Amino acid sequence: MIGGALTALRRIDRGLGQRSGRRRVLVDARTPVNFTMVAPICQAMAADQRVSFFFTASEEPNRLRDIYHEPLAGTDMRLVTPSRARLMRFDAYLASDFMWQTLPRGTCRIQMFHGVGGKYGFDAPTTSMREWDRIFFVNERRLRNFVKAGAIDAGSAAIRMVGLPKSDALVNGTWMRDAVLEPLGLDPSLPTILYAPTWSPASSLNAMGLDLVTRLMDAWSGAINLIVKLHDRSRDVRERYSGGVDWVSALEPRLRGRTGVIARGHDISPYLAASDLMVTDHSSAGFEFLLRDRPIVRIHCPRLIDEANIHPDYVALLASVSESAESLDDVIEAVERALATPDALRETRRAVAADLFYRPGGATARAVRQLYEAIELDPLMAAAAEEIPCRP
Repeated sequence: MIGGALTALRRIDRGLGQRSGRRRVLVDARTPVNFTMVAPICQAMAADQRVSFFFTASEEPNRLRDIYHEPLAGTDMRLVTPSRARLMRFDAYLASDFMWQTLPRGTCRIQMFHGVGGKYGFDAPTTSMREWDRIFFVNERRLRNFVKAGAIDAGSAAIRMVGLPKSDALVNGTWMRDAVLEPLGLDPSLPTILYAPTWSPASSLNAMGLDLVTRLMDAWSGAINLIVKLHDRSRDVRERYSGGVDWVSALEPRLRGRTGVIARGHDISPYLAASDLMVTDHSSAGFEFLLRDRPIVRIHCPRLIDEANIHPDYVALLASVSESAESLDDVIEAVERALATPDALRETRRAVAADLFYRPGGATARAVRQLYEAIELDPLMAAAAEEIPCRP
């Protein structure tokens, strides 16, 4: 009885709020990388004056301005604290992680995920996802895993097959190599290596990162570019995230005066687009690089696999598309082989990319359409544009 009355009150509240024709959407993020997952949707809908986006950080409100410090063109960055958000009415709530902002007024809750890496239970959830009104699945593999784990029912009305909006930029020509490398002071004519370890005290960054950067710079002195892309959490000097190390300060002396830089942007997409080879341990970005069909060197870190609770299937998938190495010498030799034979493993790379990325190039358009449906609003023509076809 009480539940039915509450549902009716929420319906009335939503109806009164929507009579103006305007909608409010709340975005929640733990880190700037979380925000990069939602940003393409916000950008695509920026011209629609009927929709207002608000941004919060429910778990660490004190980091609100740090998380959303990179503005979106044409978007008013309305920052709201979690306590203020609880008093507001929102038509939809977007999260790219399993955080949960308390919103007592019947908001449509949408889970977007923040990658395809298979870490931290994203592909084997131990808790129910039935309280989410929409789940924007990145691929059919994850959907199957959720059903198998009992997190959702196979026929759930929440299921939406969307893909990964952030990855669209890797296949639709958003980023051009010269335009990425030249502002970094790097020569576009040189082969470019991207070192992108995941965050964790057990990551390759903590195990060998400083020595690896030095060896790469020494082995190909002046003959390659090196971009070091730190995960947001690796920039957090708290022990649980970076191992208590200020990695920017530690790495910069190893790169100063050489053809290497630390990437400053939080979105790794432009650096993926501009690179010829990637070195990682286990990250979603490693899989995203498959969309560029270029070689990967994987640093095998057993402790990382265990502590990050990486799904065994994803460990095997990344190994299948990579040159794998454990020691520092092995990594350097693997990089040399990969640079010499970039077409090796090409068919496997393409097959795994097709498995993990649902119709890349059109994920943003699908997400936008689904969001308009969730907030019960007819889309603008620009925001409802046809999907961009994937390049071969």
